[in-house]
Amino acid sequence: MTSFRTRRDRARGAPPARTRRRLLGGAVALAATAVTALATVAPAGAATNAFIDRFPNTTTVGSTVPANGDVNPYGLVVVPETTGRLVAGDALVSNFNDSANQQGTGTTIVELDRHGTQQLFAQIDASKLPGPCPGGVGLTTALTVLPGGWVVVGSLPTTDGTAATAKAGCLLVLDRFGHVAETWSGGPINGPWDMTSRVEGDNAQLFVTNVLNGTVAANGATVNGGTVVRIDVDVDHGRMPRVESERVIARGFAEHTDPAALVVGPTGVALGEGGTLFVADTASNRIAAVADATDRDTAAMNGGRTVSQGGALNAPLGMTLAPDGHILTVNGGDGNIVETTPHGRQVATKLLDSSGSPPGAGALFGVTRTPGERGVLYVDDATNTLNLLH
Repeated sequence: MTSFRTRRDRARGAPPARTRRRLLGGAVALAATAVTALATVAPAGAATNAFIDRFPNTTTVGSTVPANGDVNPYGLVVVPETTGRLVAGDALVSNFNDSANQQGTGTTIVELDRHGTQQLFAQIDASKLPGPCPGGVGLTTALTVLPGGWVVVGSLPTTDGTAATAKAGCLLVLDRFGHVAETWSGGPINGPWDMTSRVEGDNAQLFVTNVLNGTVAANGATVNGGTVVRIDVDVDHGRMPRVESERVIARGFAEHTDPAALVVGPTGVALGEGGTLFVADTASNRIAAVADATDRDTAAMNGGRTVSQGGALNAPLGMTLAPDGHILTVNGGDGNIVETTPHGRQVATKLLDSSGSPPGAGALFGVTRTPGERGVLYVDDATNTLNLLH
């Protein structure tokens, strides 16, 4: 996910300055204005039965800044089972920036319980990896937990926080104690940016967005090289996860570098009914859908089918699904969470962060439902915290 602010905005463990760069040079704002007519938005006062309308309050759960000062929380996942150092119901959060606020240099995953008590789950040393990870370590929003407590996290690394030094990275596989056990790299894995997973028996599928296909070489120009890769994995509990196949199932998403955002491209992903994969197509300000994502053997072109575009969407980043299948996205261009039906009707919007200028821009990244449908967890980059909508 993208940072959408200057690298001086957050001091070590302290609240950030409230001055931010204009989002993507205004490109997303212009796109939103141009395509508003394509979105179906619920009229003011209309009954919507929206999931997020059940929750009037927001509460800070705890800080995501570990002892080494890493900031910029990106990935967020709730631990499904207790094993090793992982506790069921806790939240794992990956940090993208180091203590100097350089993008693509964060190396830590923290674990927070429901009371906000934090412990370090992993601090990854790029010089001690068991396999290749081109460019090193810069942990992204791509974060999931597989059976047996295997944690998979994406890395899109830089050496100085700028897109000019960004490299292809990898997926890092950590055991339940936070030790890196293997790396998955090369082939279609090129700047893994976000991820969701599906488990069925001893088989898992990872759906990974990639944002570096021709992006750095374009030097800020938009290229339509973004992809979604499906990785089929054997997750037999008696051994380490093993990749069985990798396949590009969607291509043609818009992506570009940006001084304030590092990379802008396809971000949030969520798997809906019938194997439809929804994608937050950030640069095109839309929600896309890839049909038959679980078993298709060809790539959907042009970034898949448009579900909703414009309206309340404003550079959608993180994504999760409500219990009824509604799509929840958090905006990179403001501090809002937006609820959209699978048919494209935007039924609710709620403000989660109003800090900075423009208000809320660049604050929201990873988002997921809480266990028991009691609310929505989200990370806030403006305050480096885990928060709860409840």
